[in-house]
Amino acid sequence: MSKTQVAVIGATGYGGAELLRHLLVHPAVEVTRIVAKDHIGKRIDGVVLSLSGMTDLVVEDLEPEVVAKDAELVFLGLPHRVSGRLACRYADLGCKVIDLSGDMRLLDAGAYAAYYGVEHPLPDRLGSFVYGLPELFRDKLRGADRIASPGCFATAITLALLPWARAGLLSGRVRVAAMTGSSGSGANPSMTTHHPLRAGTMRPYKPLVHQHTPEIQQNLIAAGAPEAVLDFVPVSAPIVRGILTTCFFDVAAEHSPDSLRDVLRESYADEPFVRTIEGRLPEVGAIAGSMYCDVGVAPGDLVVDGKRTVVVHSALDNLVKGGAGQAVQSMNLALDLDETTGLRAPSLWP
Repeated sequence: MSKTQVAVIGATGYGGAELLRHLLVHPAVEVTRIVAKDHIGKRIDGVVLSLSGMTDLVVEDLEPEVVAKDAELVFLGLPHRVSGRLACRYADLGCKVIDLSGDMRLLDAGAYAAYYGVEHPLPDRLGSFVYGLPELFRDKLRGADRIASPGCFATAITLALLPWARAGLLSGRVRVAAMTGSSGSGANPSMTTHHPLRAGTMRPYKPLVHQHTPEIQQNLIAAGAPEAVLDFVPVSAPIVRGILTTCFFDVAAEHSPDSLRDVLRESYADEPFVRTIEGRLPEVGAIAGSMYCDVGVAPGDLVVDGKRTVVVHSALDNLVKGGAGQAVQSMNLALDLDETTGLRAPSLWP
């Protein structure tokens, strides 16, 4: 079987490095181009040291018209505003495109402007990319040519809430606090993201206005919960990889804890990368470096005024299931491969 030729644009960031970690050992693809604006002319294994000896490809700064000559599929791991324009250029050149930025995820240009702080660069192209969350849009991803890969928080929170949305149990205010590792802020450090400055502290940021909020809200509507309203507070945690979410919402008291766990089990019974956790709660150490998202219901049984409070936790690696690994899962579906191809490795332990 011939291999699909793939290029990675923005290959020297953390997301690009994670893409290469999976793609260079993937049995059905060949990486033909590595493109970035920095480290030009250097071998990528001298920039991303974990790839030492795995490839002799060199970082190049090339226009899409050149890359498209020997790449059938392109991954873009670039900042928003930049990525969306390039994604559409590659699509217009006939490449399959998987964009890891936030540019093509939303359907509403107004929501993009409100949460990203700038006008959308190509509002007329919104809705032309399939949202790359297989657990919600698997059928649309099969054979897709243009994919907008989800954000890390959006993946973790959507997967925590998806079973209840589908079951018609999610309405009203849904409150979420989620902690994330420093790699989620990218390779270029700032005063609030540089790991030495966050390793000994925890810091909330962008409360109620994080850019993944409308993305999650859009997913809940698609899953059957149009009346759910998300209150989301992200927190910087002193770890490198991982997201841990805590989600609170109320259901009628008639829904017992056992029946709620049944909803979770049934929703994810056939999902290859979502594990329902019982007997303990999800934690980052159990998923680090892997494609798995662990979801579990807390054992508490609080009933007030006829309402039962449900507490759901999820944990995933922001760079894998929350980032590059999920993009590869979507690629597998787009290429009509088994979606788990190249992604079944267990997490790191310890």
